[in-house]
Amino acid sequence: MKTGGQLVVEALVANSVKRISCVPGESYLAVLDALYDTEIDVVVCRQEGGAAMMADAWGRLTGEPGICMVTRGPGATNASAGLHVARQDSVPMILFIGQVQRDAREREAFQEIEYRRAFTEVAKWVGEIDDPARIPEFVTRAFAVAISGRPGPVVLTLPEDMLTESAEAPAARAYQPVESHPGPAQIARLAELLSAAKKPVAILGGTRWSAEAVAGFQGFAECWHLPVGCSFRRQMLFDHLHPNYAGDVGIGINPALESGIKDADLVLLIGGRFSEMPSSGYTLMDVPYPRQTLVHVHPDPAELGRVYRPDLAIAASPRDFVVALADLAPAEEPVWSARTAAMHAAYLRWSTPPEKGPGDVQMGPIMNWLEANTAPDTIFTNGAGNYATWLHRFHRFRRYGTQAAPASGSMGYGLPAAVAAKHLHPDREVICFAGDGCFLMHGQEFATAIRYRLPIIVLVINNGIYGTIRMHQEREYPGRVSATDLTNPDFAALARAYGGHGETVGRTEEFAEAFLRARASGKPAIIEIKLDPEAITPTRTLSEIRNG
Repeated sequence: MKTGGQLVVEALVANSVKRISCVPGESYLAVLDALYDTEIDVVVCRQEGGAAMMADAWGRLTGEPGICMVTRGPGATNASAGLHVARQDSVPMILFIGQVQRDAREREAFQEIEYRRAFTEVAKWVGEIDDPARIPEFVTRAFAVAISGRPGPVVLTLPEDMLTESAEAPAARAYQPVESHPGPAQIARLAELLSAAKKPVAILGGTRWSAEAVAGFQGFAECWHLPVGCSFRRQMLFDHLHPNYAGDVGIGINPALESGIKDADLVLLIGGRFSEMPSSGYTLMDVPYPRQTLVHVHPDPAELGRVYRPDLAIAASPRDFVVALADLAPAEEPVWSARTAAMHAAYLRWSTPPEKGPGDVQMGPIMNWLEANTAPDTIFTNGAGNYATWLHRFHRFRRYGTQAAPASGSMGYGLPAAVAAKHLHPDREVICFAGDGCFLMHGQEFATAIRYRLPIIVLVINNGIYGTIRMHQEREYPGRVSATDLTNPDFAALARAYGGHGETVGRTEEFAEAFLRARASGKPAIIEIKLDPEAITPTRTLSEIRNG
């Protein structure tokens, strides 16, 4: 006989969970007590949204479900921000929520929410465990649902009295992932389509990749001389300095790459859904019938044909699909080799940062310095905002597992993700890009980095405004500024107040030494970069946008 709390933790151990993020609550004290006797790392966070985003980052970087625990009501609704990121980004995650006791349900008890109604839109499955004897069944199913098909978040709610009740239950077993494989006829048809093409392009996205799959597809692209683009915020899926890399397919796409996709006669879309942001508002391919011949590879059959009707649909994870490509080679050198080389050259030009811009701080030289002074395995994280353009456009990702960024465009993601990444990879440098507005969404998680002695480096790019919104505001309502100005703290002093290292950069030439001091400190660090608000994008100023 074991308590529900013990059974939950035993199921986590059986499924090889090594860490969880949480904000504690009285509704699941029995689980916290059971965790006391295990080797699972419990990362205590300062706000549930940050805790859920940390779990997302673990899921994103490992491919295994990230685990988060929060209390009921306001704790759960705070965590919904991270749920939404995991859902839109197809990241495996399990959120455990303490729930009101069973005999108080449907009375609007203290902090009560009916989570099946509240979270169905942002979770793959929402379940509530009424009987502690069924905990192994529910938890193992949660892992399987989170990781299978199109990965995503699962919510399990745990009534407080159920967790203290004792029951006899079968020993929990690890979940078994379900894989779908491409058939020989599909691979043969793909070879026919590639052999008949004159202007193909491959676009990589989604999740369920691995370092081996990334390397395997790189070999396939070399063999076929394919130009390869990476979907929005999935840039770690292909080496940017590889001669086949054509650029990122996302917001503010390189016009040359946009033209290359629109003019293609074959698009090989692997892993991703090609949703609104990577498709430039569904303009790169027509909906529902693309002009290009479309081969769509996705692990979830429900996504194949959901938006675009493919000419060849293959239900397979990127990992299994790449394995099936191993022996597929062209009969002769493809005719599009020169086109691939031209697309890579266009990417190199596009990803070379400008040297000049408004104000005393120039982000172009800063990006050049970071490129020259960070290792290829450095992990970069960010949230959402115009500042992220400097990272996405001008950093050249070289390896898998070096990017944690929300394709859903959620602000506040970068700092919790950096904490999670450094916890996962203590031997690698982790750099977070954040705007001033983005940082203060979950800036309190800097205290989590301090608590666990995780020496992340946070670059707070401070222009005193909600930059993306101001840019759109000036375009649509020029000169009528409303609700986009910000008042900020001294971010370097804030870092020191937490017990970390703080630097302020007011001129470009100050950055290198500030970064080296932050790195040498061995502490979590914030470097505040005071950017002129006129430098709203790498190529346009606010005044230019305002004046049309």
